[in-house]
Amino acid sequence: MGRRPKRATPEGVEEIDGYVVIDKPAGITSHDVVARARRALMTRRIGHAGTLDPGATGALVLGVGRATRLLRFVSDLPKTYRGEIVFGTTTSSLDDEGEVTGQFAMSDLDPERVRETSRQFVGTTEQIPPMVSAIKVDGRRLYELARQGVEIERAPRTVTVTRFDLEPTDDPLVFRFVVDCSSGTYVRALAADLGAALGGGAHLRGLRRESIGPFVVEDAVELDALSRADVGSSLGLVRHLDVVVVTDELIEDIAHGKILERRVLEVVGEGPWALSSGDARLLGVYEPWTKERIKPAVVLIDASDLVQSPQVDTETTVLTKDSPSGR
Repeated sequence: MGRRPKRATPEGVEEIDGYVVIDKPAGITSHDVVARARRALMTRRIGHAGTLDPGATGALVLGVGRATRLLRFVSDLPKTYRGEIVFGTTTSSLDDEGEVTGQFAMSDLDPERVRETSRQFVGTTEQIPPMVSAIKVDGRRLYELARQGVEIERAPRTVTVTRFDLEPTDDPLVFRFVVDCSSGTYVRALAADLGAALGGGAHLRGLRRESIGPFVVEDAVELDALSRADVGSSLGLVRHLDVVVVTDELIEDIAHGKILERRVLEVVGEGPWALSSGDARLLGVYEPWTKERIKPAVVLIDASDLVQSPQVDTETTVLTKDSPSGR
């Protein structure tokens, strides 16, 4: 079957699909990163997973081209952050970007007491989102209301913190921290809540995201140096899922979004599963439907994309989440 003409950007440059991890600099929004990446990669179809505040730095995963449809499988991954908590001062934004709203005498903090108190935030807890956040209430984002001086009641959210380590610095009011947490956790709120639990107040500064699931800042690209050569494969974007290499006979069924039999694919686990061709092309992501069948969640190819693929000599193979998929 023939292949449809290659897609092109308005500038006449061939479209690309895949992902890249950016080391977001401080002082710009995640949306600003996307805008600059569009210019650097000469394509408009770019999205990001997991917003970082303007003052924060670190790992920001971008999906490019068709791979933007895969970002929902990244956004909910657990995250790791580093930064500093400044005790004795509260701010309107819960970080060093806001106005000072209170001051407390806390210079006699005992490091062991700080660590002991922090343990009450480890585990699954309820957290009230800060007013300065992107959550929508009745169609309005909370930070828009906060700018108008309006504060409304916010419903608590269930979050999970698996690590909250703190170490003192030369300044008795400043502690360095590392947090491993679920998606949706507001580290600013965690800092403020810890300050309140210690009988005073606190705010966050210098927040840096070290990782989103398997995507680590050590592998990130500086935004100013970003080029098309940095874009990894779409398969690499879902490497944390179980990857199933399918036979050539099934590729057309996947292109048409057909429901597939579990026994044919020999899938294991609870899914979702990334379905790959023998030449490491990501065909789509499937999820459970019934006990015997799985259905498409995202299909990245269609009938017009089909080309003759190299023959695969082995039976359908299941790769675990720990198996390397490469970029």
